[in-house]
Amino acid sequence: MKTFELKGTARTAGGKKAAKVLRATGAIPCNLYGGQKDADGKAVATSFSVTFDAVRKLIYTPEIFVVNLDIDGKVCKAVMRELQFHPVKDNVLHIDFYQITDDKPIVMAVPVNYTGHAIGVREGGSFRSLTRSLKVKATYDKIPERLTIDISELGIGKSIIVGDLEFEGLEIVTPKQALVCTVKATRNSKSAEEEAGEAAGEAAEA
Repeated sequence: MKTFELKGTARTAGGKKAAKVLRATGAIPCNLYGGQKDADGKAVATSFSVTFDAVRKLIYTPEIFVVNLDIDGKVCKAVMRELQFHPVKDNVLHIDFYQITDDKPIVMAVPVNYTGHAIGVREGGSFRSLTRSLKVKATYDKIPERLTIDISELGIGKSIIVGDLEFEGLEIVTPKQALVCTVKATRNSKSAEEEAGEAAGEAAEA
């Protein structure tokens, strides 16, 4: 994965009121999980803030990144886990990050990329992608920027489901029965089938 450099500022005040005051200054409240635990073994969040300009290119992109996160000089590697947007204004309200290590597997949604030209499309069908990404589990260094899926053998009326896929070094977390892509019949493909059927009938009569 590509890397993204991000600087944050630690914050001590918590709660909705403090977050509201922080947003009024143009900053975004954030939490970092995965690095600390309390006496009961529960995750403890490290609270910090970032500016919108600092994370804009991280948020508005289909790509995935390992974030080199610097919070007041304390540096760690992390991935962006969850974004919260305002329901009306659509501005970013909150971001959760998860600290990663070289040996601990993580789950990430990785964009899919299709390769090849489906047989069904050559026969007049219409290709449809039904998902933009798949969730996979692995150590972060094994997770690719994209998952490549070959659709060359996909005929009209045929689909690819998650259970049909396999990627070296990755465990697919998305449910196996989830549809990934399909080739739908169109008027052109149906007409071609009818013509082929008529031709076959005429040949049989002859």
